[in-house]
Amino acid sequence: MRIGILGAGGMADALGTQWARAGHEVLISGRDLARSTAQAERMTSHATATPTHPPRSAIRGEVADVRVRGAVRGEVADVRAVRAGSWAAAAEFGDVVMVAVRQAGVTDVLRAAGAAMRGKPVIDVSNAEGPGGYDPARPLAGLIHELTGGHVVKAFNLCHVDVWRMTPPVFDGRPLAVPLCGDDPAALVAVRTLVTDLGCTPVDGGGLDRAVLLEATAAFMIGLWFSGADAQAVLPPLAHSGAHQP
Repeated sequence: MRIGILGAGGMADALGTQWARAGHEVLISGRDLARSTAQAERMTSHATATPTHPPRSAIRGEVADVRVRGAVRGEVADVRAVRAGSWAAAAEFGDVVMVAVRQAGVTDVLRAAGAAMRGKPVIDVSNAEGPGGYDPARPLAGLIHELTGGHVVKAFNLCHVDVWRMTPPVFDGRPLAVPLCGDDPAALVAVRTLVTDLGCTPVDGGGLDRAVLLEATAAFMIGLWFSGADAQAVLPPLAHSGAHQP
């Protein structure tokens, strides 16, 4: 799968590296192509278990392309490394496009990315910034859908970036569950695949209209974590959650 990532920060690094390790083609983007290219090289180094030589980059137009030889899933093979490009290049490149930029920059970045995301699966991993930044009247997933015309799936927004660097994210023997909110069946299938490739379990969270609840959950839980509370202890295990359909 070709994955274009709008962003070159922590979430792009963590998730993009994992997906590159799983054999997907990844292109990240940021405001500074030189910095994004350096980030792409670091991601390639981490995704490739036993590289036989350091990654090399060459900027060609608006895309920096890298090819290395290394191990993928325990096998030595020629693999296409993580690449870097402009916002528009990432939007055009991806079969799936992930939006991983700060809330304040979402509108400008999506406008710079152009119309290439229309009709594509678009993963929204964003959260409101700061304790008072969340506004339920303006869900980020809805804004991204409106600006891109893409099939938005809200996912990956409930965990700190370091969780996505775990290989895999398993706690007390239980793989991390990742709720997905989206309307388009094909987009949901694509994102479920990417969740599974992390070693996680995809969970149906309902349509895109329910993404506002997922964003609210993040705002609430992050506030608890910042206060030092064990947010996971708030909810009982499934066996103690009352009667429900299997």
